[in-house]
Amino acid sequence: MTRSQFLLSAFPFLYRGRALAAARPPNVVLIYADDLGYGDVSCYGASRFKTPNVDRLAAAGVRFTNAHSPSAVCTPSRYAMMTGEYAWRKPGTGILPGDAALIVAPGRETMASVLQRKGYRTGVVGKWHLGLGAGDLNWNTEIKPGPLEIGFDYAFIIPATGDRVPCVFVEDRRVVGLDPKDPIQVSYGKPVGSEPTGAEHPELLKMHPSQGHDNTIVNGISRIGYMSGGKSARWVDENIADVLTEKAQRFIEKNSKAPFFLYLATHDIHVPRVPNTRFVGKTGMGPRGDAIMQFDWTVGQILDTLERNKLAENTLVILSSDNGPVLDNGYKDEAVEKNGSHLPAGPLRGGKSSNFDGGTRVPFLVRWPGRVKPGVSGALLGQVDLLHSFAALTGQKLAANSGPDSFNVLPALLGDSKTGRDHLVEHAGTLSLIVGDWKLITPNKGRERTPGPGGHELGNFPEARLYNISEDVGEKVNLAGRFPEKVKELSARLETIRTSGRTRP
Repeated sequence: MTRSQFLLSAFPFLYRGRALAAARPPNVVLIYADDLGYGDVSCYGASRFKTPNVDRLAAAGVRFTNAHSPSAVCTPSRYAMMTGEYAWRKPGTGILPGDAALIVAPGRETMASVLQRKGYRTGVVGKWHLGLGAGDLNWNTEIKPGPLEIGFDYAFIIPATGDRVPCVFVEDRRVVGLDPKDPIQVSYGKPVGSEPTGAEHPELLKMHPSQGHDNTIVNGISRIGYMSGGKSARWVDENIADVLTEKAQRFIEKNSKAPFFLYLATHDIHVPRVPNTRFVGKTGMGPRGDAIMQFDWTVGQILDTLERNKLAENTLVILSSDNGPVLDNGYKDEAVEKNGSHLPAGPLRGGKSSNFDGGTRVPFLVRWPGRVKPGVSGALLGQVDLLHSFAALTGQKLAANSGPDSFNVLPALLGDSKTGRDHLVEHAGTLSLIVGDWKLITPNKGRERTPGPGGHELGNFPEARLYNISEDVGEKVNLAGRFPEKVKELSARLETIRTSGRTRP
């Protein structure tokens, strides 16, 4: 078999009645923002500030208007995207503490292992939040299992979130810059060591908590959880974006001669929002707005690196977010006071943690200059589909037990089809089901709004709600009373999905 025949059989997507688009399979770069809402970038309608680099990506690719994170909060979204399995199927996949064990079983198929199997060099840089180790983790020795055990060749990660201890980077299996004479201790039950806490020493804080977030102080900011030691390894919040961006750039440059997959999971715009001084004051909207500017800068740096290394034409770049937006999320950072007329979720109702579409309908951009024509698509997509779509991208078939909820939506991703999934389950306080124009929110007795000033609706109701989301994108008119048979039909279908253990045929 000639090389051209091999590429034709292994990578049929490259051919659409045209010449071979590339001499090798495409690189893949996935930029995954944290808490970035549907309306938080200017190509999706933000007007109080501009995000020129995100817009640059959108202008050269496909902007999706009905793409969803798997959950309305972080860990479940990341688990589902990584494994192709809805997180609500697996107990223990809620928002994890910083000392949680790895929740993806080593050896399980992941979006990284699918590409690694086809010869891709795979790397993850940024927020992890899928757990590390197998329990009783010792941060001062080799840390495993972790990313290297589930499909990544390289890892430079924030173990959990910026507001949770330990506030250190882990590269491959070791804490970066750790002095063995100053060992790390971490606890989510009781204080360890003699480190000051925000609850006891608010005078030491440069950013004060609005709710919770009052345990160990690191870099003048109190966190969730207790930590002692590791002084030389602790990050400086103002430099996190610079450090992660540089590591991502180095990964691209180091692996520019062979196909690579980079999963860049930014800290921005999650709390604590402490952007570099270069971005402070850029939006007039306080740290949250300025963190969006910092995120946009990161996107620009990655795009520039691809172009500088002559990789842009054959690199599939995907940008999205792990869930919808939130203003007050635990710190007094003026997100509410300076938000003004900005609509973080755009025309959508709700936000992070919400059953309304503001919780999971997120920005989703795809660019591949050598292959994808620019445009806008309303295809229904889920990030849970990336595993199966990456398999299709590289000419592979998934094993029967892999990615149980992951569909092959590659034609929609590449702009060849305006049709994506035929249905999608959303996950927040309860489960919701989207089928065509209809969305069902199942009953839930949770709280009505997120806490604190500027809180948004969570979409928890004691009775089922039904919306026509093609005509009513803001989910304002409940049609359950007018269409009880549709409620019954969708409820039955969702119950079948819930109990079946899989949705992939």
